[in-house]
Amino acid sequence: MTPRKWLLLPLVLLTFPLADAQEARDGAAVLRAMHDRYRHSWYETLTFTQKSTTYNADGTTKVETWYEAALLPGKLRVDIGPPSDGNGFLLADGTVTAFREGKVTATRPLVNMLLVLGFDVYRQPPEATTNIVKGEGFDLTKFHEDTWEGHPVYVVGAEKGDLQSKQFWVEKDRLLFVRLFEPAQADPKKIQDIRFADYRRLAGAWVAARVEVHAADKMVFSEEYSDIQGGVKLDPAVFDPKQFATVHWEKP
Repeated sequence: MTPRKWLLLPLVLLTFPLADAQEARDGAAVLRAMHDRYRHSWYETLTFTQKSTTYNADGTTKVETWYEAALLPGKLRVDIGPPSDGNGFLLADGTVTAFREGKVTATRPLVNMLLVLGFDVYRQPPEATTNIVKGEGFDLTKFHEDTWEGHPVYVVGAEKGDLQSKQFWVEKDRLLFVRLFEPAQADPKKIQDIRFADYRRLAGAWVAARVEVHAADKMVFSEEYSDIQGGVKLDPAVFDPKQFATVHWEKP
């Protein structure tokens, strides 16, 4: 190899990681690019303490402390208040179970698109993510590019200018999920605008340390993460509904 070719080689290697993003031309390609970029580096487990703030219409706010743990793909545990109180919910492979004082109060099917697009996409085959996203009503053939917070993004699920259809936005350079539009669970006629912000490096990958939920141009809920740990050892029993009241990943 000539000296000139040796000099060019580092430039080729530096631009190679961007190839997966530049080739995306539809929603399925974006999901595959997200997976391929981080498939060898994204953490399998995650824990953090969450400050949850609800912004009420009368101007008041309600603040709670939640303790969360994830086993990717598909599992998320949320303890609302001290875990010893037994309040919270457990999402495991498409089913959510709610608890109050350690007892089950409700169980129903649920796909959490924030978990799917913000985390699971990097830890499961892209075909699995594509099937889930399609099943939730996102049109992967609708695709365009836009700008969000000063960064170029892919928009999947809507034509340009449409902010009413189900859609998700992915930062083009880092292939990180940043925005979701979907009907509100409490009132499907209203569209929620959910944003992942303040991305930070974590265990070879990234984590958004702030989440905001907007409706009718107002912020109605926010999450702020602290004590964030990636790649931690978690007992599988933490995600077993039958052991929710007795097995905790943290006891503050």
